[in-house]
Amino acid sequence: MKLCFATNNQNKLREIQALLGDRFELVTLSDIGCFEEIPEPFETIQENAKAKSSYVREKYGIDCFADDSGLVVPSLNGEPGVHSAYYAGPQRSHDDNINLLLRNLTNETDRSAYFLTVISLSLGNDYYAFEGRALGAIIDEKRGTGGFGYDPVFVPDGQDRTFAEMTLAEKSQISHRSIAFAKLVDFLDNH
Repeated sequence: MKLCFATNNQNKLREIQALLGDRFELVTLSDIGCFEEIPEPFETIQENAKAKSSYVREKYGIDCFADDSGLVVPSLNGEPGVHSAYYAGPQRSHDDNINLLLRNLTNETDRSAYFLTVISLSLGNDYYAFEGRALGAIIDEKRGTGGFGYDPVFVPDGQDRTFAEMTLAEKSQISHRSIAFAKLVDFLDNH
């Protein structure tokens, strides 16, 4: 089965390709000639994931899945949430985002957080959604050089290392994205 993964993020692509293996022919936005910025106009992760997959399906006529992810910190009223990629501004700097997050958590005792991924699958005229969460906490300094985004300050529940201190294989066992994608793969295998 040929599917488009609506991303240009090479880090996400590597993670997903490792999960999918060779069971599906995975093509990217650039493979199908989609070079425009896909609109993400909504205030929820769920709606933005659906907007991306439906945009590609409608404009390019290929079955597509898209994910939207965010870090949710309850003590910060859910920030950065849907704005995780550009929390500190339009430059989308991982370091700037982490630094702002740590400043905003300076006086907070509740540092619990979770990563949320929602995958929207546009298959023909139907839409399906798959959710994954990784529960954990935000530490007060960056640790590790792997991963991307907020990985250097996020320690998943039951672990003593950040996502950035884990190998890709270790992270893939417990990450929000891998949980959501496992649900997608299970659906596709049985559909």
